[in-house]
Amino acid sequence: MLLREFSTEDATAFYKMNSDPEVIRYTGDVPFASPNEARNFIANYSHYKEYGYGRWAICLKPSLQFIGFCGLKYHPKPEITEVGYRLFREHWGMGIATEASLAAIHHGFNELGLKAIYAHVDAKNPASARVLIKCGMQFVGHDTHEGAPIDLYKIEKPTHETT
Repeated sequence: MLLREFSTEDATAFYKMNSDPEVIRYTGDVPFASPNEARNFIANYSHYKEYGYGRWAICLKPSLQFIGFCGLKYHPKPEITEVGYRLFREHWGMGIATEASLAAIHHGFNELGLKAIYAHVDAKNPASARVLIKCGMQFVGHDTHEGAPIDLYKIEKPTHETT
């Protein structure tokens, strides 16, 4: 797989992915109304410039087909960085979310100098919790995010991280 910044060329696939009710079931997101709305979201996605990082498109090699996203997201309140991911359903259970999340965590620690990375999952989504555990994240506790119950996970940069 290849991880890269979003491109407006991803808009149609992004729209289709977010149109699947199972894909967004635990996210709290609503589907884009159209491919054009997805294109506008991507065109106005400011995290790369604003924070120096953001979510990445996940593309399969060698076709470079967009199959989802993964990456880091900064939350100004409560001033944390989280790792998150989303994939087309046909790519679930293949280890892609784990591999991409590990790459994002590694980038956050070794390229960005982050000391801790968080993740939250809907309390009713054990599959995503398993991905986080495979990435070495530890359960922190129960919380809410945008009014929904979530489980919070965290990983701290090892003091002896190797590249």
